[in-house]
Amino acid sequence: MSELMKVADIFGEDVFNDTIMQERLPKKIYKDLKRTIEEGKELDLATADVIAHEMKEWAIEKGATHYTHWFQPLTGVTAEKHDSFISAPLASGKVLMSFSGKELIKGEPDASSFPSGGLRATFEARGYTAWDCTSPAFVRHDAAGATLCIPTAFCSYTGAALDQKTPLLRSMEAINTQSLRLLRLFGNTTSKKVTPSVGPEQEYFLVDAEKFRQRKDLIYTGRTLFGAMPPKGQELDDHYFGTIRQRIAGFMKDVNHELWKVGVTSKTQHNEVAPAQHELAPIYAQANVAVDHNQLIMQTLKRVACQHGMKCLLHEKPFAGVNGSGKHNNWSLTTDDGKNLLDPGKTPHENIQFLLVLTCILKAVDEHADLLRESAADPGNDHRLGANEAPPAIISVFLGEQLEDVLEQLISTGEATHSLKGGKLETGVRTLPDLAKDATDRNRTSPFAFTGNKFEFRMVGSRDSVAGPNVVLNTIVAEAFAQACDYIEECGDFEKAVHDLIKKYAVEHQRIVFNGNGYSDEWVEEAARRGLPNIKSMVEAIPALTTEKSVAMFEKFRVFTRAELESRAEIKFENYSKAVNIEARTMIDMASKQFVPAVIKYTKELADTVLAVKAAGVDASVQSDLLAEISGLLVEMKKALSALIEVTDKAAVMEEGEAQARFYHAEVVPAMEALRAPVDKLEMIVDKEAWPMPSYGDLIFEV
Repeated sequence: MSELMKVADIFGEDVFNDTIMQERLPKKIYKDLKRTIEEGKELDLATADVIAHEMKEWAIEKGATHYTHWFQPLTGVTAEKHDSFISAPLASGKVLMSFSGKELIKGEPDASSFPSGGLRATFEARGYTAWDCTSPAFVRHDAAGATLCIPTAFCSYTGAALDQKTPLLRSMEAINTQSLRLLRLFGNTTSKKVTPSVGPEQEYFLVDAEKFRQRKDLIYTGRTLFGAMPPKGQELDDHYFGTIRQRIAGFMKDVNHELWKVGVTSKTQHNEVAPAQHELAPIYAQANVAVDHNQLIMQTLKRVACQHGMKCLLHEKPFAGVNGSGKHNNWSLTTDDGKNLLDPGKTPHENIQFLLVLTCILKAVDEHADLLRESAADPGNDHRLGANEAPPAIISVFLGEQLEDVLEQLISTGEATHSLKGGKLETGVRTLPDLAKDATDRNRTSPFAFTGNKFEFRMVGSRDSVAGPNVVLNTIVAEAFAQACDYIEECGDFEKAVHDLIKKYAVEHQRIVFNGNGYSDEWVEEAARRGLPNIKSMVEAIPALTTEKSVAMFEKFRVFTRAELESRAEIKFENYSKAVNIEARTMIDMASKQFVPAVIKYTKELADTVLAVKAAGVDASVQSDLLAEISGLLVEMKKALSALIEVTDKAAVMEEGEAQARFYHAEVVPAMEALRAPVDKLEMIVDKEAWPMPSYGDLIFEV
């Protein structure tokens, strides 16, 4: 049987998908469930009981003994509590396997043990998980056996969102409502639903598990806190799209197999720019499904890597000096009848609906650049943004030559009369065909780039959930659509209103459009002249969540309440402080217990060598100079270590919150860098056999 047939056979085999539901559910129950999925109608308990029974029977046939409500709290990872299908024992000593509609629809995990940012007191433990029936249940096979996983939202007893899923679903409702409102004004009466479509690319590193276990920094923090660059890095560009090593190819094959079984459309795989770095990309899916699938991708990458004697690193910057890892979030809006609102067509200048959608998005991004930047903020991204294929910290929009030309026509004359054509690319080789050339090039330095029929938000960190960025995108665009609809509806002349809006938005928000090199110093200066925010760190980004502008918008579209936003800001400040504290403590531990003793031992051996050489009447100047250099760096390391201990201890006793996070950023992070500097220099001159851990070269070239 061909590989293609095998993929077709296994794809979605462990998913309670539409095909399975049609086969197993009574017609009326199936129709009621589809109505709930497509129209948001409430599901009654009797219907849920039938669905739960059939889902349980199907899962048991797959080998499942337990089920779990699979949710995404504000920890950055997923959470689950497993319950078996076993019910009360029978008189015969046997047990029944049961699963009710109530158990399907609602779970009650302990909410007090998850981050709430003050929304829940420690003694207020009750929380609820609610079935997200728009994202299909699946059976996961791992060392625990087979488990029925039910994607759910997670909220508190008072209804406050304690997770990533709930606000995402709210934002999807907001963008759907406002998009349909816009489409109706353009005469579209057939489309019934507009859904944000998302395709998140996933970058990651693979290192040998045995070498990983010898590095405390990788174990505790996910990144290397020390490490000198090897003689070769990524300078030759020979790893990007290079031939995939056999060990890695075997890993990728197993990853694909596992993902296909649970319905994840893993499509693209390749070597990324940095040595040991790779990428996986799925086909687009509805936003909440894409978020769930990306969590499955990250979990599968880690699990399968262990099975292959490797460790998967999802940190945004696991190695200094080479590319970091991101998660490019490709976003578009599609109707239930197959229309893409971001498709410009062959003549964008004539596509008035597209031009209004486009300029609304420019308006949204310009007015909420700080919020969009915050949605991609985490401690790891502070090390990544700004270079090595990562976008700069300044939000701007790349449109490409064709759309920029259309925009310039609108700005200068108020009317666009033509669109640039792609033409043909002549290869100069007779045996090769001339290629149809796109109307515009791409820009890999842009954080928010239009790429044909979608926008690619390139800032998102590799281990982050893509829920947050899509919540922001959906909501800010919903707001722009709503304001445009308000204006058009109030104006008696539809064509004039649309024409005026397109020009108004193009003129007022042209500053956000930039097609040049986002890495250049000139752009930093130009962005400042334009008044664009340059938010360089997570602690500077977080306050965007709680500005009056942000609160008003999120509350208007019922995506977040003020309390939910304030809680998220508090959680993020605390997470930043905790992450930096763990890194600082790890550095202190490694320097105190590994580097200082190793260097002292080596200097003793070197001193003995100097004495022996001198006693033999031979020139010992080289050994003496080396001993002096190492001893000097040892003194520098000890001084930096003491300074790091002092500021870390000071930070740890501060009250949790913004002030503490800012102190960690301003004082502890520079102290960490000061300690790293002499250690990395010592690694370059101390005997490799005496160095207490694998080097960068060992990690990224010996996989």
